[in-house]
Amino acid sequence: MQIIISPAKTLDFETKQKFTESTLPAFLDDSCELMDRLKLLSPTDLSSLMKISEKLGKLNFERNQAWKTPFTKENAKQCIYAFKGDVYTGLEAEDLNKKDIQFAQKHLRILSGLYGLLKPLDLIQPYRLEMGARFTNTRGDNLYQFWGDKLTNTINKELKDNPVLINLASNEYSKALQMKNINAEIITPIFKDKKNGVYKLISFYAKKARGLMSRFIVANKITDPQLLKEFILAGYQFNQSLSKDNNWVFTRDELTN
Repeated sequence: MQIIISPAKTLDFETKQKFTESTLPAFLDDSCELMDRLKLLSPTDLSSLMKISEKLGKLNFERNQAWKTPFTKENAKQCIYAFKGDVYTGLEAEDLNKKDIQFAQKHLRILSGLYGLLKPLDLIQPYRLEMGARFTNTRGDNLYQFWGDKLTNTINKELKDNPVLINLASNEYSKALQMKNINAEIITPIFKDKKNGVYKLISFYAKKARGLMSRFIVANKITDPQLLKEFILAGYQFNQSLSKDNNWVFTRDELTN
């Protein structure tokens, strides 16, 4: 069983981690190819490409110019600790123990516009490149064309022993996988909050819940997808009546911080 999640725009490369083991991204050569093109873009170009402020355009221009190989523990950081944001608030990677991290290294994958597919302990350097960006490259007009079937083929190899994929990624990132070609049962947990008497997907809460679900799987070493229905955190619980096929809906009636 494999879990996929999205990366985060917010990064933390200042906080040091106690867990020192690290690995390298599988598609670093591809990342270098993308970065060679990114380095040619000005701060204004970057702001336009990713619809970000002038300040963020300048920051990411500086990041791109500083980006270089080889990756080391001095100039890079394990991605599970580097990514911050709503999903990673729920995941709370800093509090996972060694056995948890080892399980995550085998079962958790992070989709990335620049790095393709990351294991939790893969080293990354600071970047910003959303998967949905219309970034013209040597393989097409966008990053979906750039990555092609490479990420799908990799996931399929990892799914051979237990063909179940838990899709906890956003639509923008899950589209990087050619889902119709995934040789596995695909389960998509959906998190909804009651608002004005109706259950609705509220992005901020749903993102954090995806992180909570990821942590639930990792901390409990779950490999049987049926056990996901026992997820009861932050007020969410499985809602059979709203679930359909492999779209499993989890709801809560009151917001719980």
